[in-house]
Amino acid sequence: MMSFEMNDRKKIGLGLTGFGVLFSFLGIIFFFDKGLLAMGNILFFSGVTLTIGLKSSAQFFMKRSNFKGTVSFGVGFFLVVIGWPIIGMIVETYGFIILFSGFWPTVSVFLQKIPLFGWIFQQPFVRSFMDRYRGKRVPV
Repeated sequence: MMSFEMNDRKKIGLGLTGFGVLFSFLGIIFFFDKGLLAMGNILFFSGVTLTIGLKSSAQFFMKRSNFKGTVSFGVGFFLVVIGWPIIGMIVETYGFIILFSGFWPTVSVFLQKIPLFGWIFQQPFVRSFMDRYRGKRVPV
């Protein structure tokens, strides 16, 4: 089994990623407030970069298979910053799905092992839905 070393840089990165998700959620709840959305994007991106490292982040975002997602995420961020938050978040969501669709099998197993809510994801109809998309990438 592979161990995951948790040093201070990774702890800060996970914290920044969490705050990025929180600020993005608050930005959506507060009727697409562009300030909160932009701050959430900055925190999320910097948190991911700190968590996996600068070189790994550059390799991940510049990989040929992820290029479409990277461009969509960047264009969406730009649209949020210039004042079109709804369109920007739609484009960002598309980019996010394209970028992180390869992590779906890991996420589905993680969701099934959450202590309080895991039983929801272990129900036969939810599990069949999750198994249908396990190991498949979103068509680009």
